Amino acid sequence: MNGVEHYENFPVASWLCPAQFRPPIAAIYHFARTADDIADEGNASPAERLTELAAYRDELSAVIQGKNGSNRWPSVYAALGPMLQQWQLPLPLLTDLLSAFEQDIFKTRYADQAELLDYCRRSANPIGRLLLHLYGVQEPEALVQSDCICTALQLVNFWQDLSEDIPRGRIYLPTDMQAKHGVSEAELLSQQLSNNTRALVVDSVNWARELMRQGAPLVKKVPGRAGWELRMVVQGGLRIAERIEQLDFATLQKRPVIGKRDALVMAWRAIWM
Repeated sequence: MNGVEHYENFPVASWLCPAQFRPPIAAIYHFARTADDIADEGNASPAERLTELAAYRDELSAVIQGKNGSNRWPSVYAALGPMLQQWQLPLPLLTDLLSAFEQDIFKTRYADQAELLDYCRRSANPIGRLLLHLYGVQEPEALVQSDCICTALQLVNFWQDLSEDIPRGRIYLPTDMQAKHGVSEAELLSQQLSNNTRALVVDSVNWARELMRQGAPLVKKVPGRAGWELRMVVQGGLRIAERIEQLDFATLQKRPVIGKRDALVMAWRAIWM
């Protein structure tokens, strides 16, 4: 569905995306994708990853100030630098992304929903706000709706990926929600299915769905083809939630996937939004 390779929190750059926005979107995407890889790929130690991300952040600062950096990531910053100037991209949104990637290196548990939402504020919401900046949409209500969509997409990806994240030691299901449903961390780590674990996933998926519905009116505020792109993003998130439900919320053991037939369903529903 996307014209660039997958990045779960970057719902952009399909053929629907207006051509004038593709260079800045691609530059932002590669900036985020590279930072995500530094934080998550390969065999480096946590300390080495944090050091590398600090150097990546320093490179961004150098580009912002018009200085010569280390040239360690030329494909990233050669593309991003001109876009920063041409489009006056809000720099705090880029540094928020780096903050979230840094957090991912050392934080693998979340005490409550508020703590997880703060992570989403930095890991997902900047993407939507950067896109709205490009599209010239800056009304406060639109920004809030964008945040709802991006957070919902982040959350539903978490609930889709439980069977992959938990074996890697990452538990995004907040501790207070676990307690609410009488689920222990040991049950999650052993990927046990029970009425309680299913209820926990049901509650989590419904949380994401509600946020997506709160944000959905934004599709009528984003002009032209970009608005249709956003409709597909919203429907994509809701379709993942639907696929989780069709698995009887058993994503502790199995990851639902979205295929071509799902894309047709999403397109049809997007038309009728």
